[in-house]
Amino acid sequence: MEQRGAQQWARRCLLGCVAAVLLCSVASAQLRYSISEEVEEGNVVGNAAKDLGLDRNTLKERKYRIVSSRAEPLFHVSQTDGVLYVSRKIDREKECPQSNTCLINLKTVLENPLEVHYVGVEVLDVNDHSPSFPEEETKLDISESVLPGAKFQMKAAQDGDSGSFSVQQYKLSENNYFRLEVKDRGKDGKIPILVVKKSLDRETTGHLTLVLTENAASGTTVIQVNATDLDDGSNGEVVYSFSNSMNQNIMALFEIAKTTGELIVKGPIDYEDNDIFEIEIQASDKGLAPLTTEKSVIIKIVDVNDNAPEIEVTSFSSLIPEDSRPATTVALISVNDLDSGLNGKVICSIAEDVPFALSPSSQDKMYSLVTKSPLDREKKSKYDISVVARDAGQPALSSEKTISVFISDVNDNSPEFSSSPYTFYLSEGNNAGGPIFSVKAFDNDENENAKISYHIVRDGRGDNKLSSFLSINSENGQISALKSFDFETLKSFHFQVVATDGGSPPLSSNVTVKVFILDQNDNAPVILYPVSSNGSAEGLEEIPRNLKAGDLVTKVRAYDADIGYNGWLLFSLQQVSDHSLFSLDRYTGQIRTLRSFTETDDAEHRLLILVKDNGNVSLSATATVIVKLVEPKEAFAASDVKSAAKVDEEDNVTFYLIITLGSVSLLFVISIIVLIAMQCSKSTEYTSKYLQDANYDGTLCHSIQYRSGDKRYMLVGPRMSIGSTVVPGSHANTLVLPDRRHTSGEVRYMEVLHFIINVRTYAPEMEKLLH
Repeated sequence: MEQRGAQQWARRCLLGCVAAVLLCSVASAQLRYSISEEVEEGNVVGNAAKDLGLDRNTLKERKYRIVSSRAEPLFHVSQTDGVLYVSRKIDREKECPQSNTCLINLKTVLENPLEVHYVGVEVLDVNDHSPSFPEEETKLDISESVLPGAKFQMKAAQDGDSGSFSVQQYKLSENNYFRLEVKDRGKDGKIPILVVKKSLDRETTGHLTLVLTENAASGTTVIQVNATDLDDGSNGEVVYSFSNSMNQNIMALFEIAKTTGELIVKGPIDYEDNDIFEIEIQASDKGLAPLTTEKSVIIKIVDVNDNAPEIEVTSFSSLIPEDSRPATTVALISVNDLDSGLNGKVICSIAEDVPFALSPSSQDKMYSLVTKSPLDREKKSKYDISVVARDAGQPALSSEKTISVFISDVNDNSPEFSSSPYTFYLSEGNNAGGPIFSVKAFDNDENENAKISYHIVRDGRGDNKLSSFLSINSENGQISALKSFDFETLKSFHFQVVATDGGSPPLSSNVTVKVFILDQNDNAPVILYPVSSNGSAEGLEEIPRNLKAGDLVTKVRAYDADIGYNGWLLFSLQQVSDHSLFSLDRYTGQIRTLRSFTETDDAEHRLLILVKDNGNVSLSATATVIVKLVEPKEAFAASDVKSAAKVDEEDNVTFYLIITLGSVSLLFVISIIVLIAMQCSKSTEYTSKYLQDANYDGTLCHSIQYRSGDKRYMLVGPRMSIGSTVVPGSHANTLVLPDRRHTSGEVRYMEVLHFIINVRTYAPEMEKLLH
């Protein structure tokens, strides 16, 4: 049972490991292709778009491309068909030195919306390099007393290829003294060892594993090896050196003291270049035929936090619309730290006071810069976002990179007028066709979205009829009048102006423009009295001679169509035959006597009266009054004639008013008769609903009761039943009548068509007209 359980546990572990490997493969690349090195430029790798399931019709619009930090990328993708091509010849040994597998990871992106796809291309090695020895001839000094089995390490051959195309074996020509052994040094290759034949007395070789800190200073002693020789004299003196098979790169980093055996750091040690070194140290005596022995020293390098994180920003669009939804991707950020462990663990962050956030990607050390809140270009049109990458080493190292994001405008603001409503005061008599005033609107958007055009609303409604006499410049909002306005015929008017921007779709707003016409002194006074038969301002006044001082002779009446000071009239006496006889009131135009008339006074006097307004530039008119002195009897007779003429004139007016009033009354009576006739001509079903009131007391003149639906109607004369009540607010046309057909005693409202010819209604008006 224990054995079976152990087998199941091992199987589960194996499955878990396989699943983990598969998941890592999926995370590292969605697609994987392989090509041979040294293929020609333009060679097809594969149809990435098709294999990823992308729509080839949108590749160009979405800017499908490979994102790479290389100055000269190895691959490129076509935006027409999504095919992945080789951009230049690839030398595997240069791209992936000393690596069994050469996998180049590509990052392909699409915009709107953002998609990131990873493609791996494995570059396969071809056998294009021949093995070669560092030296064509090697000379060895071997003592004849050497024991069988003694080994002499040779320098390894070098081959630029890797894997199965690298050095696999060595071959020694046939001889009776030596045989060949091959030692596999891993990435350092296979090392040939020459072994003395005969009895095989192999020495046991050991190795020592040491730990060396990265970046150790030059001159630092790593270890001191010690070898002993039991011989005396020079045969027992030991010297130390590196094995002949040592890599030249290692010999550039370390050196060994010949006499003490101290292994000393010579060059810069970098964990990121190599994390482990295997050094072969050879100890030799000073005999005539030196004997040697070798030991392997394995040095493991411990990483220190000596590399700051690197930030690579792929900005997909430095200009994003202000109406972008939250979580819209702006840029893709990848970070890398050459250190390992906690020293290589990197955390990215940005400031909190920006409407952006960093969203970790499914790929390790990948972030997406996305919007986290709505944007408003009118408030802020540019953001400089500092991305900080900090590792977890002690002390922590960090780096910073700034991304500039510009917010593009969308048409989200309607034009706004500088004032609402507009109020303008326009002097009458303006020049027809000339500008009178202007309106101005502004738009917080920019470019075409802020370009404003103006037009006047012309819908033909009563309050907009005057808009046909106006025109507006669509570009600057200047309004011109096509006619000259006259205060005396038009005091004020208003109209609507619409401002529309050039966005798509366009936005607009309107404003009411109120115009008040200002009066100008453009009307001269008009003489109303005296007026002669030929229309001239001249009249004859006959007065008795016995008038006393201060008596009224006549009154000059004048009118000015202007208002205010422009219409305020003043009267003055310009010419008079005798200044001692008459006076003129400058405000009322009344002419009065200054004294009593005498026998010596002339019988006729001519008065020239000037009437002028109070405008800045006064306008005036003149009237002539001829005053004729007559005896009292003649004056009374003339007065009676005037009175009779006046009475005749008033009688004519009264007659016309009576005729008009009678015509209106007759038309009203005819309308009522026609209405009654229409009601009586209803269908049989309708007329069958007429009701008879059993309690009718005969006081309701010409009453007709009938029923239609749920309502009872009654046509009545000038009187109403004593038992009926007028409903308040019904203007004496609605009666409340008890409906005796219902036992519930419910009272219904009766709509009554009531016509009352009441003489008392018209008596006051008639009295006013007659008097």
